[in-house]
Amino acid sequence: MKKSRFTEAQIVAVLHEWDAGAKTADLVRRHGVTEQTLYRWKKKYGGLQVSEAKRLKALEEENRQLKRLVADQALNLQVVKDLLGKKW
Repeated sequence: MKKSRFTEAQIVAVLHEWDAGAKTADLVRRHGVTEQTLYRWKKKYGGLQVSEAKRLKALEEENRQLKRLVADQALNLQVVKDLLGKKW
């Protein structure tokens, strides 16, 4: 997964600035992002504080690791079933 140039704190700061009334065009130009990126950030981080955004990122990482673990276990289980199902 591509690493973002912006930290959660920076993203939340940009969104708070946008909510305070800054113009979209000015924010896009100043921070070097597209309008689409701003709207994607607002969808994901809108209304969050910095600590909440960091917690969200940590939970997403933990979820990613757990999904990988479940996939590995399912694969191991399938291999064992295939081996035990064969007639020797």
